[in-house]
Amino acid sequence: MNDTMVTLVGNVATAVEYRDTAAGGVARFRFAVTARRWDRERGTWSDGHTSFYTVFAWRTLGAHLAASVSVGEPLLVYGRLKVREEEREGRRRVFVDVEAVAAGHDLTRGTAAFRRTVTAEPRARERGEDIVPASPVRPDREPQTLEAVP
Repeated sequence: MNDTMVTLVGNVATAVEYRDTAAGGVARFRFAVTARRWDRERGTWSDGHTSFYTVFAWRTLGAHLAASVSVGEPLLVYGRLKVREEEREGRRRVFVDVEAVAAGHDLTRGTAAFRRTVTAEPRARERGEDIVPASPVRPDREPQTLEAVP
């Protein structure tokens, strides 16, 4: 209830590492967010300071991120901000993590093709039944591009 929720817009800085745990699968990656400022003197945009966050994503979101995201890709990440302090080698260090609730490609910087995953009903899985999707996933479908209208 009193979580600090943030939305970050930036780039994937490291490969997404995915591993299975007792609590479910978890993905982890570093995320870079660089402030951009308009420089009036030069009349151009310039990069400001870059902040790095460690993003954790659990269960289905983690698996989907591991299958969908590569280093350098622009993302939006929405999640719970977690700040922690640790002492390593006699030095106190501060780490800023985000436990992702949702994430997706930044479509202001490119295009993406969404593919829905099919999950089985819990009771059907327990009985060992195979589930046939009502509408099959179409990996052969090319993303559509929009033409400029004159």
